Amino acid sequence: MNELNIQAEGADLWSDPKEAQKVMRERDILKTAFDRIQGLEIELEDAVGFIDLGDAEKDPETIKEGEGGLSNLATRCKRLRLESLLSGEADGNDCFLEIHAGAGGTEAQDWALMIQRMYVRWAERNNYKIEWMAEVSGEEAGIKSSTFKVIGHQAYGWLKTESGVHRLVRISPFDSNSRRHTSFSSVSIYPVIDDNIHIDLEEKDLRIDTYRASGAGGQHVNTTDSAVRITHIPTNVVVQCQNQRSQHKNKAEALSMLRARLFEVELKRREESAQAANANKGDIGWGHQIRSYVLHPYQMVKDLRTSVEKGNPTAVLDGEIDDFLEAALAAKLAG
Repeated sequence: MNELNIQAEGADLWSDPKEAQKVMRERDILKTAFDRIQGLEIELEDAVGFIDLGDAEKDPETIKEGEGGLSNLATRCKRLRLESLLSGEADGNDCFLEIHAGAGGTEAQDWALMIQRMYVRWAERNNYKIEWMAEVSGEEAGIKSSTFKVIGHQAYGWLKTESGVHRLVRISPFDSNSRRHTSFSSVSIYPVIDDNIHIDLEEKDLRIDTYRASGAGGQHVNTTDSAVRITHIPTNVVVQCQNQRSQHKNKAEALSMLRARLFEVELKRREESAQAANANKGDIGWGHQIRSYVLHPYQMVKDLRTSVEKGNPTAVLDGEIDDFLEAALAAKLAG
């Protein structure tokens, strides 16, 4: 922190704006971490003080208040401990989040939109920013696919275990006979890579297509073929971007997304290789079901990897997914 403060006060810092932004961001991250730890220390002293005071005054209510403070601190310290262990190569980075509706038409597309809202609400709760990349709307409701960037410290670290298939069971609002339907959506998380990570892309390996941008509500609609889709032929990885009006800018964003996807593929290959000997390893990769959301005949959300359950699907779908994230990360780090 002291070294970064010296750099930040240097007269020539902003001669290299990119390096200056990196220094300032790292300093802000450290300052936030220090402030949180110091805040916990103060709250710990206050809670112990309440208990001592209640004991001296024979006041059970004051003791209970102090114990409640300690319980709250224990929960927050558990999360901070997990954060401190997010030290993977890209854990501190922003991330791309990609959603695809499964088979099932309108029902599945509506579920994909519900999943999108869940992650956006989680990001808002955690003071992360959202930047939209691309979206393909459903014919009647919902979305066929969506890609957006989650911007903030450790966004990838927290969300990386969310890749997989999410299953919904409910009475369909689109079925006039009120029958129960099961829908699926796929989620893929991959990190935004920075200058420290280099991914080679050869022109001959790329197929670049342009098309007219479109999106829900028409906010991305324009009259030129500015949207860009890039296919990496050797791996068949496909990315697309339509959030900029300039085709050139969309191409640059799409290339950035492609590098990130290829880096994520390499990360998973390394992880699977390192854990191949672990017979209890749970496969949480792309294309595998990780969580069930049941709205009928009972109310329950269950993670199929960690067995964590929540009896309030409404809250979960409003972004309260921290218990699932923490359990999956703890299991991953323990493994």
